[in-house]
Amino acid sequence: MPRILGSIVIGLTALSSAAWAQNPSGQEIFESHCATCHGADGNGGEHARGITQAVPNLDDPQLTTLMRGGLSARGMPAVIVSDAELSPLIAFIRTLKPRGGFEPYRKNFAMTTGRPLEGLVLSEGPDDVQVRSDDNRIHLLRTAAAGKFREVTSEINWPSYNGDLGGNRYTTLGQITKLNVKRVVPKWIYRMPSGGRLQGTPVVADGVMYVTAANECYALDAGNGRQIWRYQRPRSSGLAGDAASGINRGVALAGDKLFMVTDNAHLIALNRATGTLVWDIELADWRENHGATSAPLAVGRLVISGTGGGDNGAKGFVAAFDQESGKEAWRFSTLPKPGEPAWETWQGKSIERGGGNTWFTGTYDQETNTLFWPTGNPGPDYNGDERVGDNLYSDCILALDPASGKLKWYYQFTPHDLWDWDATETPMVVNATWDGKPRKLLVHANRNGFFYVFDRVTGQLLLAKQFIKNLNWATGIGADGKPIRNLSADPTAQGARVCPSQDGATNWFSPSYNPSTGLYYFQVFEKCSIYTKRPPVWEQGKAFGGGSQKVDINPKPQRLLYALDLQTGIRKWELPQTGLGNTWGGTLATSTGLIFFGDDSGAFAAADAVTGKRLWSFQANTNWHASPMAYQFDGDEYVAVAAGTDIIAFGLVD
Repeated sequence: MPRILGSIVIGLTALSSAAWAQNPSGQEIFESHCATCHGADGNGGEHARGITQAVPNLDDPQLTTLMRGGLSARGMPAVIVSDAELSPLIAFIRTLKPRGGFEPYRKNFAMTTGRPLEGLVLSEGPDDVQVRSDDNRIHLLRTAAAGKFREVTSEINWPSYNGDLGGNRYTTLGQITKLNVKRVVPKWIYRMPSGGRLQGTPVVADGVMYVTAANECYALDAGNGRQIWRYQRPRSSGLAGDAASGINRGVALAGDKLFMVTDNAHLIALNRATGTLVWDIELADWRENHGATSAPLAVGRLVISGTGGGDNGAKGFVAAFDQESGKEAWRFSTLPKPGEPAWETWQGKSIERGGGNTWFTGTYDQETNTLFWPTGNPGPDYNGDERVGDNLYSDCILALDPASGKLKWYYQFTPHDLWDWDATETPMVVNATWDGKPRKLLVHANRNGFFYVFDRVTGQLLLAKQFIKNLNWATGIGADGKPIRNLSADPTAQGARVCPSQDGATNWFSPSYNPSTGLYYFQVFEKCSIYTKRPPVWEQGKAFGGGSQKVDINPKPQRLLYALDLQTGIRKWELPQTGLGNTWGGTLATSTGLIFFGDDSGAFAAADAVTGKRLWSFQANTNWHASPMAYQFDGDEYVAVAAGTDIIAFGLVD
């Protein structure tokens, strides 16, 4: 090479090296700072797990915060990169894909029926295949003799949050009984890729189970838990309240669609077969501290939902939307407007941030064509100085016409609530004999410590009975249906001891009722709180409490399973649990006389519905935040529940 040309090449090489040193690519930055732990392809190494599953759930600002701050509790240090390096690093990270991901392919299957099936293979195992045919149907196949396949499905579904639109978690399945319940074992476990603490209830239809986490939905083969598809969108930043902590309680199902809420108070529709987005509408502006966490309710051609944020100064409402288009059909505000009768129940300025949010799933009665929706506490939570009066329609059951949203009747459990109790417990539809005659009832155990029975046609209060032992905020329910208040239980600047605690005597975890025993089963807290009061200040993204509360440890908080006589509200039996009194698992009643529940010890358990005797348990070592459900798949009965980061399906051992 001529000397002059060689000098030019050497010079250009040196210049190129200098430019590379000053402007490294995203891949080079990743290899320098991240690959040692996470692997060069982001799928994990000896020192850290992969990041390819988690990254799609995070937007760029969230990724930036994560890298700048690290996760010291998990051993991840902060990533020290310049502002100029950050953008190419994030861009490269977004190119990383899971290693060995399943690639769908088309196949023709020989079936035991003699009719071949062709479709797109979505997932498969040694003995099972999940296929989507050209007519957009999911087929769950199992191997059979002579290289053929048979199709399976669920004979008994669990089509909504409580299984029954009326809110009773009761199953007529009869395989698991008192005699064989000791043979119940986990049949399969599905760990949610995004982790977190699950609070949802699985929904099962046609053999496919649908489960959710915040802004994520998964379709699983209900026979073995194999993933069929996954929908996800990034978590939102800047939210307040429960929605900010990554809570989602499930989906509603109707026709070929699934409906779920997102953390930033949107309602979305997904195609059941593919998981693709059909429509997306905003329920309310998240900047006003709205969020959404609970399963919607599908009634007729509408899907109905509310939002959370009452503890953060959001304004409550229930709204219904057309299932096909997402177009809003009606909206009922839980805060009255000037001139409306309920307006007089708010004296002061607090109605501007009045709460009454509708964050929990309601129920529906087909016989009377009535929607029952529970509402949350007024705001600010602990300071009622600027909301003198009963504060309608907070802490209520609303009986609404599902087609128009017009109010039929209402009942307020805790007028002028100062303890953040809400009425967001399941209003249960029950048909039973009352005073010797058949009657349409609505049953509700409230956080305030009283058990209520209504005529669900007229709203007449038939029974109100204290069910917890330690209650000091009221001395009873008066003839007018209102509680007889103990004013010494109002929050003060120095602190007032109130029973039950802010968590309530019960809460949103699901109750159940067995028509054979006539007993209502639900989980109970026996604990108290110290409530303090201070001036409230509303800010975006912050609580609007007007004070605070802390659990009183004397006496020690306790968790119990109760069985109440529907006719009298008298406790027939109780099952005390060992633990910290801080689990949130609900109940499932079976026609075979069992009650499945999440025990405070961390176990999943079953008790005799007549006596309360514990008959079986499986130690899952979890802090329960979900309620169980049941379904039948391929001839076998399953009981499933969200446990921590996992979905566990239980059944009888062969």
